[in-house]
Amino acid sequence: MDLQSLAMTLEASLDPTQNKQAETVLLREQKKPGFTLLLLRIVASDTYGSTARLASALYFKNFIRRNWTDENGNYKLPQQEVVSIKQELIGLMINVPANIQYQLGDAVGVIADSDFWRRWDTLVDDLVSRLTPENARINNGVLQVAHSIFKRWRPLYRSDELFTEVNHVLGKFGEPFVQLLGNTDRMIEQNKDDQSALSQYFSTMNLLMKLLYDLSVQDLPPIFEDNMQSLTSLLHKYLIYDNPLLHSDGDGESGPLEFVKSGIFEVLVLYAQKYEDAFGPFVDQFVGSSWNLLTTTGLETKNDILVSKALQFLTSVTRLSQHAQAFNNEETMSQVVERVVLPNLSLRDSDMEMLEEEPIEFIRRDLEGSDSETRRRAATDFLQQILAQFQKLVTEVVLRYINHYLSEYSRNPSVNWKSKDTAVYLFSSIAAKGAVTTSQGVKSVNELVNILEFFQANVAADLVSDSDVPPILKVDAIKYLYMFRSQITREQWRDAFPLVVKHLGSPDYVVYTYAAIALERVLALTDHSKQPVIDSADVAPLSAQLLEHLFQLIERNPEPPKLQENEFLMRSVMRVLIVIRDGVVPITDVVLANFAKITQIISTNPANPRFYYYHFEALGAFIRFAGPRQPEKLENGLYPVFLNILENDVQEFIPYVFQLFAALLEANPSGSLTAYYTSLAQPILNPQLWSSKGNIPALVRLVSSLMTRGASQMAENKQLESILGIFQNLIVNKANEVYGFELLESIMANFAPSIIGPYFVTILQLLFTRLQNSKTEAFSSRFVRFYHFISSRIDSGLGADWFINHANQVQEGLYVQLYLSIILPDTQKLARPLDRKIAVISLCKTLTDSVAFAEKYKKGWGFTCEALLKLLENPPIIASMDETIADQDVDDMSFGVGFTQLQTTKRPARDFWPGVTDVKTWVGQELQSTNARQGGRIQKFAEERLSESPQALQVLSKYMNR
Repeated sequence: MDLQSLAMTLEASLDPTQNKQAETVLLREQKKPGFTLLLLRIVASDTYGSTARLASALYFKNFIRRNWTDENGNYKLPQQEVVSIKQELIGLMINVPANIQYQLGDAVGVIADSDFWRRWDTLVDDLVSRLTPENARINNGVLQVAHSIFKRWRPLYRSDELFTEVNHVLGKFGEPFVQLLGNTDRMIEQNKDDQSALSQYFSTMNLLMKLLYDLSVQDLPPIFEDNMQSLTSLLHKYLIYDNPLLHSDGDGESGPLEFVKSGIFEVLVLYAQKYEDAFGPFVDQFVGSSWNLLTTTGLETKNDILVSKALQFLTSVTRLSQHAQAFNNEETMSQVVERVVLPNLSLRDSDMEMLEEEPIEFIRRDLEGSDSETRRRAATDFLQQILAQFQKLVTEVVLRYINHYLSEYSRNPSVNWKSKDTAVYLFSSIAAKGAVTTSQGVKSVNELVNILEFFQANVAADLVSDSDVPPILKVDAIKYLYMFRSQITREQWRDAFPLVVKHLGSPDYVVYTYAAIALERVLALTDHSKQPVIDSADVAPLSAQLLEHLFQLIERNPEPPKLQENEFLMRSVMRVLIVIRDGVVPITDVVLANFAKITQIISTNPANPRFYYYHFEALGAFIRFAGPRQPEKLENGLYPVFLNILENDVQEFIPYVFQLFAALLEANPSGSLTAYYTSLAQPILNPQLWSSKGNIPALVRLVSSLMTRGASQMAENKQLESILGIFQNLIVNKANEVYGFELLESIMANFAPSIIGPYFVTILQLLFTRLQNSKTEAFSSRFVRFYHFISSRIDSGLGADWFINHANQVQEGLYVQLYLSIILPDTQKLARPLDRKIAVISLCKTLTDSVAFAEKYKKGWGFTCEALLKLLENPPIIASMDETIADQDVDDMSFGVGFTQLQTTKRPARDFWPGVTDVKTWVGQELQSTNARQGGRIQKFAEERLSESPQALQVLSKYMNR
C-alpha cells in the first residue's frame, strides 16, 4: 500500500462509519516490515493533512504499546526498525504540532519503560544536544519528550534500579536544566512586550516546572539543593508575576500565567511534604504570597486550578505545626474562613451553569475523587486540615458563619437558598473527620457537633417537603445522608430510605441521580457485624417498581452516547439486583427485556467504560440469581445479543461477553450442553480470538465450563487437539502461564485418562522445557500444584504412578530428579489453602496407593511421609463458601480493551475435595483404613523407611492410632 492510500485508511479509522473496514486493512498492513516507519513518514509530512497525521500518530502509539517487546523484554520488531524508530522519533516529536506531540510522547514513554536507560543510553545526550539558549519552539519539543520519559518516575516506589536511572539523567540533564531555567527567565524579561514570544517562553517555563517536579519526585537532586536560594527566588518571582499580555480572553480557559503558577504550586507542595529541611527556610514567603493570591484572585473558572493548587499548598504547610501556629487565633481564623474558605466553597454562577448544562459532569466533580481540582474540594481539605490542628477554635468560628448563613436563608428562603447550601456544606466540612470512604462514607465525626440534630433542624425538611424546594437543597439533603450514612442507625435508615427512593421520581436530573447514588451506597452499607443496614426483605417489595423506574431513567434518551452517560443509575440497578438476589425471578421478563435493549444500543458505540462495566456487572447478577430458575429464557433472550457483539467485533465488550456466556452455562442446572453452546464451542477455539490478552481469562473459564458439561462431545468433534494447542501457546508465555495451568487442570479433570493419555508426554515435555529454560517461582508453584492435582486423582484413573509412567517416557529417571529437586521442596512453599490441601491429599495417597513408591522408590516413601507431616504442622483451613459479592471501586480500575473481572460472576477457587474438611482427621482415617485393608503394610513401611527419623515415625503413629 502506498503512503497516500495508507494515510486515507488511517483517516477512515477515525470515522465511526468506516472504522471497522479500515481497522481490517490496517491489521493486514501492520504485519509488513517497516510499517511503523511509514506511519512516522505520514506524521512528519504536511502533505497528508492534520487528521491523517493525527490518526497516524495515534495508530503508531497504540501499535508500539502492543508490539514493542514481549513479556521477556525482547523486541518484537526487527532490530533495524527499532534503531530507526529511536533515531527518528525525537527529532520528529520536536517539530510536530502539540496535539501530535502528545501522542508521540506517549509512544516515547512506552519505549522508555522498556529501554530507558540501559538500552537507550544515548537518549539524554541527544535531548541535551538539541537544547538551545533562545529557541523556545525547539526547547519546548525537547522538554515535552523529556517530560514524557521522566514523568514515569512519579508513581514508582524507591529502588536501587530507579535511583540509578534518575542519577544517570541528573548527571547529564541536571546542569543544562538549571541553565535553561536561567535562560528562559532572561528571555521572558527581554520579550515582556512581545506577546507571541512571551507566550512561547511561558510555555517553556510551564514545561520546566513539570520537569522540576519529575526530577525531584523521588529525591531532592543535589544540584537543586545547592541552588535552593536561587531556585526558590525564581519560583517566587513567577508565582507573583503578572503581565497583561498573558491574560487569557474570557473567564473560562486558563492561560499561560495560570498554568505556570499552578505548576509552581505543585512543586511547592512536593517540597513542603518531602524536603522540609532544605525548603523550610524559604516557606514563609510562599505562604504570604499564596494568601495574597487567594484573596485577590477572582472567581472566574479559568482560575479554578490555580486556586485549588494554592489551597493544596497551604494545606500541606499547615500539616507542619510550626507553620500552622500562624492560624491559631480567633481573628486570623475568621479571616481565613471569610476571605479564603467561603469564597471558594460557595456556589458560583458558573457552577450553576454547569449543573444545568452538564449535570453529569457537575455530579462527578462534586461527588467523586475527581473533584480534587475543584475550589470546593480544595477549600474543604484546607479547612479540615486546620480543624485537625485546632478543633475547638475552628469549630466555634465556623459555627458562627453557619448560623449567619442559616439566618440569612430563613429571612427569604426563595431568594437566599444559596446561603443555606453554603451553611450545609460548611457544616459537613467541619463535621467530617477524614475522607469520605467508598464503603462507609464518613467514618469519624467531630465530637463538638451533632450531625443528627443538625439534620433534623436544618436538612430533613428539604428531604420530606413536596413544596417548591430548590433542587440544590434537595441534593444537599440527599448528599448529607450519603456522607454520614454509617453514622445513622438501622432504625433511622428505615425512616430515611423511603425518602431517598422517593426522589428517584424527581424530574430534576441532578436530584434523581444523587438519589440513585445514595440508594446504591446505603444498600451496600453494612454494620459492625457485617450485616446489611437495609435488609433484602425491605427492598424486595419495592424491587419491581424500583428497577423499572431506573431502567426508564436510563433509557430516557435512546441515543447511544446519552443512554450510557449516567453510570450512577446503572450502578443502582446492579446493587438492587445484588441485594434482592433470587427476588428478581418473578420480574425476569421485564429485566431481561431492558438488559437486551440496552446492550444492543450501547454495543453500537461503547462510550462510557464505567457505565458498561456496571451494566455487565448487573447482567452478571441477573444471570447468577435468575439463571438457575429460568435458564432457557435467559439463554434465548441474551444469546442473540451476545452473538451480535462477537460478530461485530465490539472489542470493549467481548471479554465481558465471554464471562457472561460462562456464567449462563454454569447457571443452567441441566448439566448438559444446549444447542447454543454446542455451536459456540468451535468458534471460541479460533486462535485469532486468543490473540487478544483481554479475552484469555474469560475464554479459559468458558472453555473450562464447556468441557465440564460436554467433554465427550468435544472429544468426538476432535476439539481436544485445538484446546491443547491453545494450552501450548499459553504455557510458553509468562504473562499467560497461570491461565495455561487453569486450562490444563480443566482438561485433566474432564477428559478420561484414555483420551488424554496419548497427549500427556507432549504436555510434560512442554512443562519440563519451561522448568529447565525459564523457570520462575510462579511457574514452579503452579507446576507443583498441577502435579498434586494429578497425583491425588487415583479414583479418576490418574495418580502418582500414572504421572511417573509418563514422566519417565520423556526421559528415563527424570521423575526422581523432578520429585526431589522441585516437587517436594516447593510443596512446602505452597501458600493458598486449597493448594496445600490438595498437596496433603496427594502425598497421603502416594503413601497409601502408589505401587512405584511402595516397591521402587523406598527412600522416596520416607521423604514423602516427612513432607506430609511437615504440611500437617500447619494444616490448611478452607474458608466456608462466602456468597458476598465484592464491592469493586472503579476508581482503582483501568478500563480499555482488556480484561476486567466481573465480581458478580466471579467463580470461587474450585475445591476438588469438598468432602475433606479436616485434613488431619482425613489423613488419619485414610492411613488407618489402608493399613487395615493391606494387612498392616503401611505400618511396616513406616517402621522400615522412617527408621532414621524416629520423630517422624512417632508423629505418623499418632495419626494411624487416632
